[in-house]
Amino acid sequence: MPYYGCVTGEGPGIDGAIMQRHGELAPGAPVMGAVLTMGVEDFDTTASAIEAAGGVVALPKHALPGMAWQGYFLDTEGNVFGIHQPDPEAR
Repeated sequence: MPYYGCVTGEGPGIDGAIMQRHGELAPGAPVMGAVLTMGVEDFDTTASAIEAAGGVVALPKHALPGMAWQGYFLDTEGNVFGIHQPDPEAR
């Protein structure tokens, strides 16, 4: 999957990425615009907590090869957000 990281500077900041759109361009689509993604220490633990709190998987866990594990969810109000666990061994 094409995924291009965008870094705003050294250290903590507002970083992001440009990636291929997934799904249809319609409300409820997995990725249809700007998406906030949060860094996490453990993808699976965080994903379980999200689902236990009522979140729904929008795009399942997938590898950004050599970089991280990433996935997207819908919160209880239908907003899309992502979680990102750095892992240079992700495949």
